Amino acid sequence: MGRVEKFVTIIPKSLTLRGVVGNSIKQTMRIIPEKKYPFNIVGHNLSHGNNISYELEQVKRSERIEYLLTVENLKKEKGAYFNIISIKTDSKLKPSINIRVKGYIQDNQPIK
Repeated sequence: MGRVEKFVTIIPKSLTLRGVVGNSIKQTMRIIPEKKYPFNIVGHNLSHGNNISYELEQVKRSERIEYLLTVENLKKEKGAYFNIISIKTDSKLKPSINIRVKGYIQDNQPIK
């Protein structure tokens, strides 16, 4: 038992890319270090899967640093997938953060 303190705020907690084959499917996540536990992102990689591309951008809001992670679907056919983006931090408390990305791509054929 004990008190658990939040290290980071992640909005939304995971990413779900849902859409139709051929359409642009993107989603953005905010990664906000808590004031008590500041950290910098020092690296990142796609550690599981290859159905997505992503971009990580550092922004400053109200004297605080946060990160925007934009993820885009690359899958060209219908189906589901699961990928993990591994983010490396300079924090000894939490040296890595795993971001789960789920994709659900539907066929663009009309239902008869």
